[in-house]
Amino acid sequence: MGKNLTQQKRGKGSMTYRSPSFRFIGDVKYKSLANNTKETGVVMDILHSTGHTAPIARVMFGSDESLLIARHGLKTGDMIQHGEDAELKEGNILSLKIIPEGTTIFNIESKPGDGGKFVRSSGTFARVQSKLGGKIQVMLPSRKIREFDPLCKASIGVVAGSGRTEKPFLKAGKRWHNRNALNKLYPRVSALAMNAVDHPFGGSRTSKKGKVTIARRNAPPGAKVGLIRPRRTGRK
Repeated sequence: MGKNLTQQKRGKGSMTYRSPSFRFIGDVKYKSLANNTKETGVVMDILHSTGHTAPIARVMFGSDESLLIARHGLKTGDMIQHGEDAELKEGNILSLKIIPEGTTIFNIESKPGDGGKFVRSSGTFARVQSKLGGKIQVMLPSRKIREFDPLCKASIGVVAGSGRTEKPFLKAGKRWHNRNALNKLYPRVSALAMNAVDHPFGGSRTSKKGKVTIARRNAPPGAKVGLIRPRRTGRK
């Protein structure tokens, strides 16, 4: 009897592959302002979160506490301004319509008020390209140009932790602990190295790997791997 593929097990939604969000420090997003007035917060601490690659700043806006993606160079005691009247200064949070072209930004909202969805990984930044037809064009770290609503908020600067990828893991055990913190499957095994019961590419003997990589026509979702079988063959 066959077994589910890894991607089918993951899609089922069991606890084996579910992100352990109960271990994360909290929601890291912008707080909502009542009437877009400027608020000034103080950085109380720089935290580490297993759910984020970037350091997290704990900021107090009066009596309200917020968790924000830390910018490069941020330290305890720094001030962060949030609102329409905030200064054009690194770390401050403003609407895209106010930020000048060519400015580096991070933690950009996908829709106004969602708290920030884009450019949150350590060491990344985007750049405001142009303002055309009521939309703000931003070049993302992938070099892709994306349009945003002018009311979407973003932070000025670069995300902290840019040297994270330069440090080698050295041992597979270190890598396992790193992936296990996010409930990610490690190590990844090649499909050709699996048994025939585990994957359509699996089977044959170890010394002679390889198989026809065309999925069968009635393959269920997740088993359509490799080349997709054509609907018809031959000349019309």
